[in-house]
Amino acid sequence: MRTAIVTDSTAYITAEERARLNIHMIPLSVNISGQLFAEEVDITASEFYDKVRGAKEFPKTTQPPIGEFVALFDELAKDYDEIISIHLSSGISGTYQGAVQAGEMVEGINVYAFDSEISCAVQGFYVLRAAEMAKEGHSAKDILAALADMQQFIRAYFIVDDLAHLQRGGRLSSAAALIGGLLQVKPVLHFVGKVIVPFEKIRTRKKALKRAEELLAEDAKKYAAMDAVVIHGNCPAEAQEWLEQLAATYPNVNFKLSYFGPVIGTHLGEGSMGLGWTKK
Repeated sequence: MRTAIVTDSTAYITAEERARLNIHMIPLSVNISGQLFAEEVDITASEFYDKVRGAKEFPKTTQPPIGEFVALFDELAKDYDEIISIHLSSGISGTYQGAVQAGEMVEGINVYAFDSEISCAVQGFYVLRAAEMAKEGHSAKDILAALADMQQFIRAYFIVDDLAHLQRGGRLSSAAALIGGLLQVKPVLHFVGKVIVPFEKIRTRKKALKRAEELLAEDAKKYAAMDAVVIHGNCPAEAQEWLEQLAATYPNVNFKLSYFGPVIGTHLGEGSMGLGWTKK
């Protein structure tokens, strides 16, 4: 069985990785002052943050049209026997549901949509694992079983400078954002039940980053080897410095650097940082 792997742009997998592992990508879009940009296609992350700084309106994000999924799935049906389509959490976007609906509309191929229940490069962990297994000739059934097993080991925490972005975009309750603003805290956030919720309220950015590291350290003691990612919202120097410090402290963890692109950056804001990992 030949299995195609599809994901969306919020996994922020590099073009080189997509080409090497034959990963097919559907972009989400961001609307800045009435102009629509497909992320990872029409606009880079750094270009997005530059544009948003000068924009009068808060940008809006848009999930892919179902027709784009249908067109891609129909094309893949010519060369593949089945498709796994891996997407950002259904609790913050309708993209996963769009893949489900499109899969029901195509003929001649089985489409299996997978809800990562998370986003960004941590979502990408699922995609890369699936693509590597597909390249080795594994069936969709085997790959989906491996992804389900991964879910118990996936962790991700992130710190934002301003909760108003999440509140305006409807990804965090007004009450949680208000409390954070009033107390001037830098809460550590995470996904629970497919949505973003506060994990702990911490007073300073430095302490919030340290708390995320402490959580990583707990798992680094449990597992012989892990993959981890430091994710940044247009603050690459700070992220690289943190990554190097973490890599020196946890030799059994393979670290890489990633970013919050336009769609996720719209909701988290510039200066956000994240740390995610999984057992190898």
